[in-house]
Amino acid sequence: MPLTDTQLSTQDTDELKDLLDYLKRSRGFDFSAYKKTTLVRRIQRRMSATNAASFAHYREVLEAEPEEFAELFDTFLINVTTFFRDGEPWEFLSSEILPRLLADKRPTDPVRVWSAGCATGEEPFTIAMILAESMGLDDFRDRVKIYATDVDEHALTIARQASYDSGKVESVPPAMLDRYFERVNGNYVLLKDLRRAVVFGRHDILQDAPISRVDLLVCRNTLMYFNAEAQAKIIARLHFSLADGGFLLLGRAETLLAHTSTFRAIDLKQRLFSKIQSPRLNPHLYLMATESSNGREAPPVDDDLRDQALNTTGVAQLVIDTGGRLVLANEFARSLFGISDRDIGTPFHSLELSYRPVELRSLIDRATAELRHVVVPPSEFRQPGGDPVWLQTQVIPLSRRTGGIKGVSIIFTDVSAQRRLQQALERTSLEFESTAEQLQSANEELETTNEELQSAVEELETTNEELQASFEELETMNEELQSTIEELQALNDVARTYTRDLDTVNHLLESIFTGLGGRVIVIDRELTVIYWNKGAEELWGIRSDEAVHAPLAKLDFGLPVESLILPIDRVLAQKSARETVHLAVTNRRGRAVECEVTIAPLMSPEGNDVDGVIIITSDSSADDQQPRLAR
Repeated sequence: MPLTDTQLSTQDTDELKDLLDYLKRSRGFDFSAYKKTTLVRRIQRRMSATNAASFAHYREVLEAEPEEFAELFDTFLINVTTFFRDGEPWEFLSSEILPRLLADKRPTDPVRVWSAGCATGEEPFTIAMILAESMGLDDFRDRVKIYATDVDEHALTIARQASYDSGKVESVPPAMLDRYFERVNGNYVLLKDLRRAVVFGRHDILQDAPISRVDLLVCRNTLMYFNAEAQAKIIARLHFSLADGGFLLLGRAETLLAHTSTFRAIDLKQRLFSKIQSPRLNPHLYLMATESSNGREAPPVDDDLRDQALNTTGVAQLVIDTGGRLVLANEFARSLFGISDRDIGTPFHSLELSYRPVELRSLIDRATAELRHVVVPPSEFRQPGGDPVWLQTQVIPLSRRTGGIKGVSIIFTDVSAQRRLQQALERTSLEFESTAEQLQSANEELETTNEELQSAVEELETTNEELQASFEELETMNEELQSTIEELQALNDVARTYTRDLDTVNHLLESIFTGLGGRVIVIDRELTVIYWNKGAEELWGIRSDEAVHAPLAKLDFGLPVESLILPIDRVLAQKSARETVHLAVTNRRGRAVECEVTIAPLMSPEGNDVDGVIIITSDSSADDQQPRLAR
């Protein structure tokens, strides 16, 4: 039974890490960011196929069989995709999002789309079709560029061909199928106008630089294979890729609950989000000194009125003049920082307050040099024997209407209550995110399992089709075999007829030779016996089945073959039309007799070459009742 992540022993975990390091070093694929449970399942599938007993053993298989890398990567990269997959998101994109996207652009502005994890191309071509429907084919051809990327080179090769069988295009609406596809060799091929708008390329979404200024980014069922850390890194890259206000479409099992500061949900059910622009600084705030706008001097301000106004602001406030002296501190500031009357008028840099709770001297220099309002994030300040408080610091340049700096105002706002609320909110948010991530992880596991089941179904379907093809091949072979058997039967009938004819001819020849009293031996050019008639059997005492196929010189009978070699060679060389030799021989009874040997050529069927010789022997033996031949 396959091991789950929690069931892996320490040795298994170390071997798995070593295997992943080996894959990264040898082939450049880094799978360490993938969820370990998914990795274990996919690797164990190949281990089962290769009979590897452990991760270490499987690494040895990879080292010994380089072709196994391709099988492993195909198992990792589950290319399950279809045209208009899941239906509803594409309808929502076509009816709600694309009109908004196009309305925000000028008629000649380009439209940039990125399909990340495009597999075999169905997804980017789906985007191309709905954009062509929304814009018109001419406008689409002039303005749209779709970047389709994946890490699987084999899948990209299939995608670039843009050719799909009838089963792959079943989910394409019939009207679009007629409008955007053409039939080529039984397959459906996308029109060139749409194919030219799609640029396919290998891209690792976790490592390679993202594509920029994208109006629509489709990344469906890709994030769910990665762990949380890798997901956060990928989402940051997707945020960078999108143009301001751009749209992001994810898969059914993918959400951005932990990234609400960078993406806003447009329709959570459809998993459609838009990019939130990075925050920008507010316009500079300047505190202007009060002077008469009509050139007259302003009426004098009562000191008590001024002090009461400063002391009731609810914030600690200081004023530093252009000479760097502390000239004003309200009651809140005096109490908070322990400022006394003798501190008023002293150089500010000599006071502890100038660098605690924050370094104020550099901030004062920046505010006066840049003439802008400087805000410092809240920092902790603890009075001796008191509770810590969180203070937000603002340094504001004080300028005249006529120009020039009169000094700076430093305001400390107590944000301790807001800080505590923020910390409580952050804890709650973290708990919520943790719970959401657990739910999302469980949902992603279910979705991943569903993907694997779907992949398994497709593999079974492929196997079924292969078996069907094998059955058809066997049926064809059976028909061919039946035809061959019939042909062999016909040939067998011909052979039987030929054999009967040959037997008739042989019987006729044998009758002729017997009637003429000849003892006939026929040999081929290698002097191997190919015919031995009854007369030769009676004369020499050797049966035909013993003599045929045997070399003439190897037969032990009374004819001195060595005396016939030269005449036979002359006949074979066509130097002589016939040779006659008289020899003293010993017949089958062991009696010495004189024998006349005639050697004649055995002509080829064409009649222009000699295939062998015919040897005819006759003797004057009384036993054979043959007359003695004169020399």
